[in-house]
Amino acid sequence: MKGESIVILLVEDEEAHAEIVRRSFKANRIANRLMHVADGEAALNYLYQRNEFSDPATSPRPGIVLLDLRLPKIDGLDVLKAIKTDPKLAAIPVVILTTSQAEADIAKACNNHVNSYLVKPVNFAQFNQLMEIFGFYWLAWNHSPY
Repeated sequence: MKGESIVILLVEDEEAHAEIVRRSFKANRIANRLMHVADGEAALNYLYQRNEFSDPATSPRPGIVLLDLRLPKIDGLDVLKAIKTDPKLAAIPVVILTTSQAEADIAKACNNHVNSYLVKPVNFAQFNQLMEIFGFYWLAWNHSPY
């Protein structure tokens, strides 16, 4: 599948942050399909293709998950743990995208096998630059098992 567009699952409860990600992807010509869910329960439903996400044609398996930590219903760390302990999902790269720089959060994410941990910059230009680098690294340069 190298060279093909992959689906990015964005798990973000703040609509303004999700919109910044969308705009940054557009500005940086990241053409991958972005699927957005607003809470941890919806993320797991999407990944397990349950409920409103049961159709693989409209809810395809993501090639990467961009995951916020502080989520309603099911916390981001619990979503990460569910992904990384399920043999069917464990190979999907998970990138934490959060405002938290707390060492405890970083350690918990690393202990649950996160693939990368990114802190959201407050400045839009810096956030846009972060998304550009994310696009190059994870979507162009990185080799995945898919």
